Amino acid sequence: MAVGSHDTTVVGVFDDYSTAERVAQDLTNAGIPRNSIDVRSNFRTGAAGRSYESGEHEGGISGFFHRLFGSEDSEVSHYDEAIRRGNSVVTVTGTPDQIEQAVEIMNSAGAVDIDRRVEHYREGGYAGYDQKAPPFSYDEATAERERFRGRNQGEGGSIPVIEEELQVGKRVIRRGGVRVYSRVVDQPVEENVELRQERVTVDRRKVDRPAAPGELSGLRDQSIEVTEVTEEPVVQKRARVREEVVVGKETNRRTEKVKDTVRRTEVEVERLGGEDRKTDYRADFRRDWQERYATSGDAYETYEPAYEYGYTSANDERWRGRNWSDVEPDLRADYERRYPGSTWERMKDSVRYGWEKVTGRR
Repeated sequence: MAVGSHDTTVVGVFDDYSTAERVAQDLTNAGIPRNSIDVRSNFRTGAAGRSYESGEHEGGISGFFHRLFGSEDSEVSHYDEAIRRGNSVVTVTGTPDQIEQAVEIMNSAGAVDIDRRVEHYREGGYAGYDQKAPPFSYDEATAERERFRGRNQGEGGSIPVIEEELQVGKRVIRRGGVRVYSRVVDQPVEENVELRQERVTVDRRKVDRPAAPGELSGLRDQSIEVTEVTEEPVVQKRARVREEVVVGKETNRRTEKVKDTVRRTEVEVERLGGEDRKTDYRADFRRDWQERYATSGDAYETYEPAYEYGYTSANDERWRGRNWSDVEPDLRADYERRYPGSTWERMKDSVRYGWEKVTGRR
């Protein structure tokens, strides 16, 4: 890793892109803004462990390092060469506290010592970065990683600690539904209507009497017309809305508990030597339980995982060499994640005993 000269920037080199992306996520989770984190890699060849995606920004890597370290800085070519060979580079710019945190996260993730890596390059004939040299292919980058991994055997190694996480999602399943049709049907109807009909009647009656004075004026031609009227039914139809069918959906929510099992890797660290030191520690663990907890009625097996956890954690490179007071919050979070059925406050003293037995404070 290196720190830039103009801004407070730390640079970490990693063997593959997936590690670099994981480091970037860990940095973000630690509270460092994502726009302060940059991941650079040779996407196009897939040498970093990632195939090319259209639209990814690849250019300007050399310019990026020149702006970071200055145009005269000799380290620029080292980082260019690392990227050419399929490595990935993570840079973080931030406050001194953020930089200190970033350095710790990068070291924990296995950041490459660039100076030592360049020495290995030179053993293979590397004299300096050549802009015209083609980038490594995926197979070339993989072969070189294996070569470095073999070289480092005996100096150190790593065992991947893998833990499965239960991811529960949702999918929509069509269970059924309602389809509403409408059609027009003919329905016979009847209605009684009262009709009026007129008919003119003519009644001729014989009369024999003297004509009255007023009737003499009727002695002239005249006519009387009477109209007959008949009613007939007139049918009209008027449409009226009698009912509405409203189709909708009612959504109900329910909580369903999903049960499954997940696996994780538990790494047990055992110091090598002329005698089985861990066996001795376990005898000490049992003596401490006898003095501290035996009268409570709890079996030794109840506390044994806590003793073992403290012993293993003291050898973990994440916490090795640190004081108990500094690591207790981190150990508590890790312990409660690993042993959700246990209680930290109840087991804390046992964990600390196992820790201090390794660190020599017991």
